[in-house]
Amino acid sequence: MAVYHFGTSGWSYAEWVGPFYDEKERMFSFYSGLFKSVEIDSTFYRVPTRSQVYGYFRSSPKDFVFSAKTPKVLTHEKRLSLELGVKNDLLQYLELLEPLHKTGKLGAILIQLPPSFTYKRDRENLAGFLEILPEEFEFAVEFRNHSWFREDVWKILADHNVSYTVVDEPLLPPEVHVTADFSYIRWHGRGTRPWYDYRYSRQELEEWVPRILDVSNKVEKVYGYFNNHYHGYAPENCVEILEMLNLALPEQTLVKEKIVRHNLEKRPLAYEKRLEEYGVSLAELSVEDLLLKMTDKARLGRGKEVGDDELSIEEATDERVYASIRDYVIDVDLVEKVIMHNCDDWRKGLGMKRICKHLCKLFLTLPEEQALRIVRNIIEEKESWVFRDYVSD
Repeated sequence: MAVYHFGTSGWSYAEWVGPFYDEKERMFSFYSGLFKSVEIDSTFYRVPTRSQVYGYFRSSPKDFVFSAKTPKVLTHEKRLSLELGVKNDLLQYLELLEPLHKTGKLGAILIQLPPSFTYKRDRENLAGFLEILPEEFEFAVEFRNHSWFREDVWKILADHNVSYTVVDEPLLPPEVHVTADFSYIRWHGRGTRPWYDYRYSRQELEEWVPRILDVSNKVEKVYGYFNNHYHGYAPENCVEILEMLNLALPEQTLVKEKIVRHNLEKRPLAYEKRLEEYGVSLAELSVEDLLLKMTDKARLGRGKEVGDDELSIEEATDERVYASIRDYVIDVDLVEKVIMHNCDDWRKGLGMKRICKHLCKLFLTLPEEQALRIVRNIIEEKESWVFRDYVSD
């Protein structure tokens, strides 16, 4: 079984005072007494000074592990281009981190790429950069563009023992690929503006447990960091998933309960109980109530406003539902459990399996019995269903 290094992305957030911290002073001391790892987020925006790095070393417990982002000058400004001198930038950065590295306190180095960094345009830059990475460090690459989801990309990462960063975010599917002897997972949240103002429900976190356990049987270490930092959601959700993995300490559970109590008073809507917790089963819910489990009220409302004359259902059988709505196509394969559509809002929600107004309109228009059967199945077997962008032949 792999060693787990779980924590949050950053720790110095003023709004954590109240739900997580009691005071602004000694934040890291409190954090490092509760979690055994953290992802240093600030290194993305500015290169740390040597005294800051020594401060991390001196103020952290002996078994504490720091992962760290590469500075944005490498990824966003120079786009990993060797011609622009990123090798020298990287080596200078790694030299600064040496006090952590030589004492075993340095975890993985995260190379977070911008959304504009695409396979077609930048694959040579990535390939060249991977060639210069020192083998004695652990590196993970986080893509922000779907064009990188290719077998040759997984192979080149594996050839260099660089981990693909598994993400939970709105724009990319939460696919798991093991490309190194360790795995790196980041939970950004599933909000829209911003993503990380999001509190994961218990059910959403439970979906990750089998993935984590599967990965842990294939690697030596699993790094996992929650970046949904608003309102203390990150430490709360991190403790929750540690509980699900039977790894949480009693003091962690106590702090999680403190965060919940604090936020129950400040933002109760984020802590509304799921209908099932009140004893209401899926079989008792209407089509509209079921749809609200896969979208929000605004999208559902816009779906109801779509005119009946704009939707054309060309096929509706027990095997397939095929429809067109305005200039868009909806193709639901009920046998293979695949939904394909092509509006922009649908594409943005693929990673979280969120439906758009067009899917709402379709399910509200189908015969009620058929719609109930399909939507219940999608909710109950969400992991089995695949949401894809529709591409015409």
